[in-house]
Amino acid sequence: MGALLVCPECGHEWSSAPVESDEPGERVIKDAVGNVLADGDTVTVVKDLKIKGSSSVIKVGIKVRGIRLLDGVGDHDIDCKVDGVGPMQLKSSVVKKV
Repeated sequence: MGALLVCPECGHEWSSAPVESDEPGERVIKDAVGNVLADGDTVTVVKDLKIKGSSSVIKVGIKVRGIRLLDGVGDHDIDCKVDGVGPMQLKSSVVKKV
């Protein structure tokens, strides 16, 4: 149908034109309040986090310095080292940029 492609089974219509972005392949990762995160940022944990396989807990307000953004497993998109706990991956939805 002209410039649109149509699914014959469900009738869904979409454009065949490629989606343009400012930086191809660049993924924007935002914190819990919507601030854009970058490598090297300092963030604060906004929610108590239970550590799987341990009785330890990461408390609200702990600062994490020097984060690295990555395409992690599931929603875990921050690689960091938490003082007193060690290296781990966090979800961007549980941190806030300082």
